[in-house]
Amino acid sequence: MELERLSDEELLVLARDTPRAFDMFYRRHVHAVQGYFRRRVYDVETAFDLTAETFASVLRAVPRYEPRPEPARAWVFAIARNTLYEALRRGQVEDRARRSLAMEPIVLDETDVTTLELLAETPAIEAMAGLSDDQRAAVLAHHVDGESYAEIATRLECSQSVVRQRISRGLRALRTRLEEGR
Repeated sequence: MELERLSDEELLVLARDTPRAFDMFYRRHVHAVQGYFRRRVYDVETAFDLTAETFASVLRAVPRYEPRPEPARAWVFAIARNTLYEALRRGQVEDRARRSLAMEPIVLDETDVTTLELLAETPAIEAMAGLSDDQRAAVLAHHVDGESYAEIATRLECSQSVVRQRISRGLRALRTRLEEGR
């Protein structure tokens, strides 16, 4: 079974018995959830902790997940919102869901930190306006919405290599504009 072709809802139902299905769902949405938290909290480490706790909660809830008219992505963001509110209320990120699943904390890599920092800055949002429509659509789809290269290519009716090129050139242009603005 080719998991990339399944909808989010199908992946979550399949994830009850197939861990690879949850992995695919996670990879589709992790960047969008990270971006959500990065725009709302002070530091990257907290955003990653909140992301990990959110997906641990999602994984724990998979057996109870039932497809609904709203997209599965809305369900994930409702969990993310509740995770954030609880962290703000407590003054710290809870790790109960992660501990119950014996999950290790997320290890930050340089690319993730750079991308999150770039997308969270107000000048970056302004700099996005300077990108071509194609570059902006590809960068936002991949780094904000968490879409795979294949999904973007299908939606934009081009090849995956073209999508990779648009994203690479778009990020390079954003970095240049931000460095010039500082």
